[in-house]
Amino acid sequence: MENTEKRGNMISLLNLPESTLDCILKRLTPIELIKMSEVCTCLRDVCRSDHLWENYIKQKWGRIIGDAAYKEWQCHITTIKSEETLLNQHINQNGSLGSFCGAWPVLSLGSYLEDCKHLQSFLSNNSMMALYLSLESGKFWFPAQVYRGTLVRDALFSYDSKNDTFKARQRSGGWQLMGHGISWENLRASPVETPPCVRHVSDCLEDLKPGDHIEIQWKLRSETHYDWWYAVIGHLDSCNKNENYCLCCNSETLVVEFRQYPHGASMRQAKLPRHNNGEQGGNQIGFYGGIRKLHSEEEIEKWKVLLPYDRRYM
Repeated sequence: MENTEKRGNMISLLNLPESTLDCILKRLTPIELIKMSEVCTCLRDVCRSDHLWENYIKQKWGRIIGDAAYKEWQCHITTIKSEETLLNQHINQNGSLGSFCGAWPVLSLGSYLEDCKHLQSFLSNNSMMALYLSLESGKFWFPAQVYRGTLVRDALFSYDSKNDTFKARQRSGGWQLMGHGISWENLRASPVETPPCVRHVSDCLEDLKPGDHIEIQWKLRSETHYDWWYAVIGHLDSCNKNENYCLCCNSETLVVEFRQYPHGASMRQAKLPRHNNGEQGGNQIGFYGGIRKLHSEEEIEKWKVLLPYDRRYM
């Protein structure tokens, strides 16, 4: 009788205020939340809600999943929600789904979702949970950037949960594996929305002055994609480098110094017009694109760690 009374006085989890239940669920791990969703229909809907899974994505993936990746995911959701006849036009025979941007010969694959047919009903109502699980399983190849020595390169990445690393692939005469075993530290979300096949429109050229840290687009051939290279704005040869008398910031010429190279190296310095938004360079020296100024000390320190020559050849 006493046990019956105790059970009768127990408060069901579903009887808790919504805010209290939400606080409890936020403390669960993704695996625990999935198990909780299997208890009953009511908890299934609550545990699969987007706002809970958005938190998990931000906590684990926030540094490398940027706006471009979210937009690509939304593109897949829109396609999957389309009429079945339209969907079948986008899905390949192996059940994969991908999106493209740009024009031939610099056609870029924006993202890639493997075996998406079984996700059609699941994606419709629980897109953030589906995104998290697709990332964890490695089925969603998402756009991001990887540090590769002296440059940053755009690519598609797939997570290898077994080794807690990533695989990457890029287009080079067809989609090829670019590498595997890539660590979290070497990945970042793209800081701009510009595809790698397009010249970035700079918004900082008027303000650039000697000592500013930048990243600049560069490619070896006109038909290839841009990479991002780290550089520092330098002084003109005619400048006495006295801060009180320096007029370099008023010059129409920008001196771009790649300090990872020693003095005298052909790639050490480039002189570019400040107000020309067109592509600069040629077949012998490569092609320079847009510039983005680095405002974050974290970004600058990352490059200094990767490029020790920056400290040696000042």
